Amino acid sequence: MPTDTLNSLGEIAATNTWGAIYPEMILGCLALFLLVLEVVLPKFAHGAIPRISIIGQILLLGYILVFDPSGCCHGVAFGGMIELSGTTQALRIFFLLASIFVSYLAMVSFENKTLARIEYFAITLVVTGALSLMSMSNHFVMLFVALETATVGFYVLVSYFRQNPLSLEAGLKYLIMGALSSAILLFGIVLLYGAASNPALAGSSQDAMNFQNLRTFLEANPGDTLAIIGMLLVISGVAFKIGAFPFQIWIPDVYQGAPVPTTAFLAVSSKAAGFAVLLTLVNTFAPLSSVLIPVLSGIAALTILFGNFAALTQRNLKRVIGLSGVSHAGFLLIGVIAAQTVPAATNWVLFYLFAYLLGSMAVFAVFAHLPKEWDSDLELDDLGDLAKRNGFLGIALAIGIGSLAGIPPLAGFIGKFLIFVAAFQAELYTLLGVGIVGVVISIYYYFGVIKAAFFEVWRFTDEDEEGEAAPALPGATLTCLGKLTIVVAIAGSVVLGFFQGPLGSWLAGN
Repeated sequence: MPTDTLNSLGEIAATNTWGAIYPEMILGCLALFLLVLEVVLPKFAHGAIPRISIIGQILLLGYILVFDPSGCCHGVAFGGMIELSGTTQALRIFFLLASIFVSYLAMVSFENKTLARIEYFAITLVVTGALSLMSMSNHFVMLFVALETATVGFYVLVSYFRQNPLSLEAGLKYLIMGALSSAILLFGIVLLYGAASNPALAGSSQDAMNFQNLRTFLEANPGDTLAIIGMLLVISGVAFKIGAFPFQIWIPDVYQGAPVPTTAFLAVSSKAAGFAVLLTLVNTFAPLSSVLIPVLSGIAALTILFGNFAALTQRNLKRVIGLSGVSHAGFLLIGVIAAQTVPAATNWVLFYLFAYLLGSMAVFAVFAHLPKEWDSDLELDDLGDLAKRNGFLGIALAIGIGSLAGIPPLAGFIGKFLIFVAAFQAELYTLLGVGIVGVVISIYYYFGVIKAAFFEVWRFTDEDEEGEAAPALPGATLTCLGKLTIVVAIAGSVVLGFFQGPLGSWLAGN
């Protein structure tokens, strides 16, 4: 082997800072540990394994927050494969927090199901680690490997309720659309690599898949047609993951058919990882902003309008939340665009994601406790008089939906307000107007959910002739752990609505 190659490999090996990814390594080890426990523990003790998963994640989250507030290091590592910063540290905490909520939702959803359970929690841990690595990606190889690791895990999680035809249908649709989006992304990467590694062009590099090297090439060749096409394909591939128009077609069916915890996982963690990658890629493609920004602006406007208008006619609860999530992707896209001229908008996007996490988890926790054999069948009618039958769940739903709708003084309102401020400062007046229109439209279907939960609507059914009462909510299954989980979500939405300083300062400080 040539000496230059050996020296190059030695330089790369010297940057392999394993301590930089210790949380992801711990998540992987914890996933394997859960599978080992399933084998060695007697069957009657298997119920403790999900709790071990949650406790392990809480301990890891606590350690990061208390002893490692800013991350063990900053800058690139592993030969430029990943880049660590305050933003990646905040997203790491975000994914851990979301995984804890998802693990609890899985415990509730699997309570009366005859399904293998431990594998779900192990896959959730692996996917969480992959999403975290995806947000740190500084190289297309790292991005694609992390993305596919998470996507393969989601293929399983979406169709986990294999006795439910809608879950199997959702898994098949997600498989097809996921494979298509990966192919589009990979084709774009190949075109960019082919253009940026051409030695006949200025700024070319042997490692053209590194984001910094790619940006250097684009600065030297801002009009390269191959690079522009490759950029558009890459952005399209990422748009599939965040559910942006016109790549959102999979969301309603997949969100409805997937188990509630998987739907929550897709709606929150997968979307956040997509936006983390998008923030990095938009910065990388900045030399092509004359093409990129108008494309993203059009996608953002159409995403907000489509998501809100499509949700107006929906009766299925998970489809309503899925389509509302499409509109949230549009609001976040406004923040991503504004971040190119207003640096503080990056932190405001992160704040919006945290507010979206808390509001969404409160709503999905309520869905998980509704008395329905398959959560894919949940309709607005199933919320009838929820507040009267279980006041705690009614309040949780009202706060979660209120935050998603952007009702003051909840965290969702502050998140939308910050995005609108960023749009105003970046002079994105058209997008600002579209965003305001989207908020007004969303009030109708969001308050339709609250109305169904707080007002009893009598409907004649066959059971009425027999004098049967409406099914009672399974309040007995709402354990202390469940109440604590929901309280954390709704309290976070309320507290962040009044006091943004601690989280804002922490995001800015990182």
